[in-house]
Amino acid sequence: PAFRRFQQEFLLGYLPALAADWLQGPLLFQLLHSRGFLRSQIAALYSCGFASNVAFGLVSGVFVDRLGRKKSCVLSLGLCSVSCLLQLSQDFLALAAGRVLAGLGTSLLFSAFEAWYIHEHLEHHDFPAEWIPDTFSRVALWNSGLAVAAGLVAELVAEGLALGPVAPFLVALPFLVLSGIFAGKNWDENYGKSRPCSKACGEGLRSLLSDPRALLLGLVQALVESILLVFAFLWTPVLEPQGIPLGIAFSGFMAASATGSALFRRGTSGRLQLQPL
Repeated sequence: PAFRRFQQEFLLGYLPALAADWLQGPLLFQLLHSRGFLRSQIAALYSCGFASNVAFGLVSGVFVDRLGRKKSCVLSLGLCSVSCLLQLSQDFLALAAGRVLAGLGTSLLFSAFEAWYIHEHLEHHDFPAEWIPDTFSRVALWNSGLAVAAGLVAELVAEGLALGPVAPFLVALPFLVLSGIFAGKNWDENYGKSRPCSKACGEGLRSLLSDPRALLLGLVQALVESILLVFAFLWTPVLEPQGIPLGIAFSGFMAASATGSALFRRGTSGRLQLQPL
């Protein structure tokens, strides 16, 4: 019972943040296009977000450990909130700043929350490490459902209620605020080991280069992610001229992704006992 209460406390703080993150995805290209920007300018704005995510991702672990994981969680929500508000602007530089903040906030979103949970699970509550996958499997299940729902909600508020493509970003704000208030009031602070950034990055690089399998896996993962990012940029201008509702299409993509994950888990753990190469 104590573990379930702790798990629920984490999910109540984390899931609204994930919902807000998904709400910002379906209509981003359409929003920027409606501002009158060329495709090359939109590509530059996308690149601002991707670049800030990559650059900060190199040091986010050290940053989170020093600042405090709870503070980092709240900071990520604040950065994403400001990014959503900046989408109201017509100015290219303001929108670029919004994409940079979104990249920083997303980098923290997918590092600080999980780091906070693992520390609390093991060090504060002294729960068995074998119970950690149960929590993150629940996160994955909810995350898939939230992704599908985000596309439907985006379509509803943008087209059904005729509020335009900026509406999903405004709908995301209450979820970010809710997550920040809940985490700020109910979570304890914890910290990691204080290490110089250069030392942490050096250790990671040495670990990567010392194992050819890890290096190969990293290269394959990088190629797959690059394909997904190109797809994330191109799917809207390809489908929109055909009159396909973008929010519905986004939900379809997310449902297909969730189905693929479920099939993989079933194939590797069920009767088939398939093994990844």
